[in-house]
Amino acid sequence: MFNHDPIQRHAGPPASSTPTRDYLNTRPPGVDDGYAVLPRSLVEAMPLPWQQQMAHLLADFHRTYGHLNWPLYRVVPSRRERLVDLDEEQLAEVGAIVEIDADGELVYRDRTGKLITDPERQTVLVSVLDPIPGEYANANQSTPPRGFPQPPAVPQPAYPQSGPLPVQQAPGRQAPPRWP
Repeated sequence: MFNHDPIQRHAGPPASSTPTRDYLNTRPPGVDDGYAVLPRSLVEAMPLPWQQQMAHLLADFHRTYGHLNWPLYRVVPSRRERLVDLDEEQLAEVGAIVEIDADGELVYRDRTGKLITDPERQTVLVSVLDPIPGEYANANQSTPPRGFPQPPAVPQPAYPQSGPLPVQQAPGRQAPPRWP
C-alpha cells in the first residue's frame, strides 16, 4: 500500500561530495593549506580499533598512490609569529634581517634586500620544540605519562561531525514503532 508520509531526510545539510576537504578546511590541529600531519606518537597511541582502521586506510591510500614519485618530507614543528616579535636567530631562520635606517627606525628586509612593508602585520612560521612528546604513551587517557606536566585546560574547538547524520523527525509526528 502507498505510504502518504513524507520521506524523512537527514538533519542538517546534505552530504558533501568532498567530506575530507570540508573537514580539513576547518583547520584542525596539524593541518595547513598543503598538508595534514599526524604525529606518529599519537597515531600509535590511539585505541586499537582506531589503529586497525587507520592501518587499513593508509594501506589503501599507499596502494592507490604508491606509483607516484614520493619525496621525503621534513616536518618541522612551527608556530606563527609576527615578524617584529622575532629575535635575530629567528629572523635569520625565516630569511629576514632588521636594520636601523638613517632616521633611527627599524627596517626589515628579506633575503634579497627588498624592504618588507608593514612588518607589524607580517606573520611567519618559526620552528619550535615539539610540544607533543615522542614517547606519549597512553595518549588516549586523561592522565599524562610519567614525567610530563599536565597541559593547561584549554577549551578544544568542536570539529564537524563525521559519519552519518541523524534522521530528522518531522514536526508534530510521532516516531514509528520499533519492531523487536
